[in-house]
Amino acid sequence: MSRPEHLAPPEVFYNDKEAKKYSGSSRMLQIQAQMTTRALELLNLPDDGAPKLLLDIGCGSGLSGEVLEESGHLWIGCDISRSMLETAREREVDADLFEHDMGQGVSFRAGVFDGVISISALQWLCNADKTGLSPRKRLRQLFTTLYGCMRRGARAVFQFYPENPEQMELINQCALQSGFSGGLVVDYPNSARAKKYFLCLFAGHDESSTNLPSGLGTEEGRGHSVAVAQRERSRKRRRGGNDADESRKSKVLRKKEKTRRRGHETKRDSKYTGRRRKAGF
Repeated sequence: MSRPEHLAPPEVFYNDKEAKKYSGSSRMLQIQAQMTTRALELLNLPDDGAPKLLLDIGCGSGLSGEVLEESGHLWIGCDISRSMLETAREREVDADLFEHDMGQGVSFRAGVFDGVISISALQWLCNADKTGLSPRKRLRQLFTTLYGCMRRGARAVFQFYPENPEQMELINQCALQSGFSGGLVVDYPNSARAKKYFLCLFAGHDESSTNLPSGLGTEEGRGHSVAVAQRERSRKRRRGGNDADESRKSKVLRKKEKTRRRGHETKRDSKYTGRRRKAGF
């Protein structure tokens, strides 16, 4: 059976007929509810009784959003399929929805979201369905802009269906290179039918919430997740060298570039960048 992303772009594949079929399937309703509930568990939101503002990327017809509502949270949804969004409006979901290509990144005020979820959407970015599109660039654009609009210490959880190990590695690399920490959580890794992949990302460092959760079904899920994240960080260290041996100017330039990638305004570079200032008196 062909994967949907191989048949047509998402905005074409999910036309009016497919959108209504998807949203009217009791099986899909059950699967979406289960995966969204699991994503909420992995978000590990503070249990303080206050509703949180969440972003649902690839929200479709709002099936996952209904679970967020039932859990007492507010949410904003985006999707590239107009037919899916129209179906969501017909179902009278209680959220702000907008049509948007996640590969172009997201534009929100810095630190506005308490958490982010995405159910069965991320794998579409790994498929270049138009000439000139680069999956790596589109993934980097998504993760870099997403990092900037999340509260420090918040989490983003992407449930997705990777086609092969190369896609998993690509997605994980792009997320970690955009400032996130975290990695893959694999539920039921020994089951062909029940296995589910969740990319669990941390925005910033919060000592109480940056331990990568273990996967359901077996402790092997946890081991696999940690290994992927640590392997990428070790590669970055090898490429970047030892910070102790790095010159002051190169260190400042590196930090400024990292700040720019996160969407923050940064002063332009000059020949004086990184120089120590002389005492004024």
